[in-house]
Formats: sequence, C-alpha cells, structure tokens
Amino acid sequence: MFHVALHEPEIPNNTGNIGRTCVTTGCALHLIEPIGFDLSERACRRAGLDYWPRLDLTRHADVASYERSVGTGRLWLFSRRRGQPYFQASLRPGDHFLFGKETAGLPASIMDAHADRVLRLPMLPDERSLNVATVVCAVIYEGIRQCVARGDVSLDSDGMLPSTATLRSL
Repeated sequence: MFHVALHEPEIPNNTGNIGRTCVTTGCALHLIEPIGFDLSERACRRAGLDYWPRLDLTRHADVASYERSVGTGRLWLFSRRRGQPYFQASLRPGDHFLFGKETAGLPASIMDAHADRVLRLPMLPDERSLNVATVVCAVIYEGIRQCVARGDVSLDSDGMLPSTATLRSL
C-alpha cells in the first residue's frame, strides 16, 4: 500500500507498533540506521512480535541509501515543526512516508532537500508532538481513506483491504 520509513528509530515499542500497523495495512517498513535497539530474531521473539516474520522489512545503512531505494516513487516527509497539513496532500498507493527519530525528528538538512514534500498533522501550537507510532497510523489511514475515495483501492464486502498480493500490483 505505502512505504513507511523510520529515520534512526530509538524506541523498540514504537517500531514494534509501527511494524504491526504496516502488517495489518499491507505497508512496507524501512528502517534507516543506526537503530537504537536489537532487532535480532531472538529479541523479536522475546518481545512477542509474532507478526514480525510477515513484515515487509528493509534496513538501510543511511538516508542516502534509503532515498536511492525510493527511485521514482513519491516521498513525503513528516515534521512537527513545519509543512502543510497532511490531508492537503494527495497520497497514492506506493508513496513513501519518512518519519524522524523520536527525540529529534528529521534533520533540517533532509527536510530542506525536500521542502515541498514536508507534511504535518495539525496540532495546538504549544503542545508536544504526538507519539511517532500514532502519527504513522494516522497518516496510513488517511492515505487509505484517500485511495478508497478516489477508487485506487476497493474494500471488500466486509470493509477489509484487498490482499497484499493485490496491493503490490497497484
């Protein structure tokens, strides 16, 4: 459906939550090094991440490696500090969504390089940012809502997304 990328994730519970959201919505997850926790099979098993083997996961050595993997795809960056409201963007199947690390967000240099692609969730001005897992979930489901409304994706008779094989062909 979409590609979710986490730049230097620090908190394993957030990444686990985001991974589960990706599995349930047919999204791929990209993790950009360095990663602040252990992702070994043993660590995932111990953490109870039974869905982790079904996750379409790619690790990237750095942001340049990740950006090369985007190719001709569309990249959207998310920030608490700047950008247009995310529902003003036309999100499409196959789009890439890049989120910053929990303690610092995305570096200004990355956002400056893609200034016309920075989005944000509207919030009260003096409040702290939302948890990154919450933001990722909101963005994915807004993207799904837009895709269904445009007819890019159809829900089945039970209101469920199509199979991951069908999503990959979009």
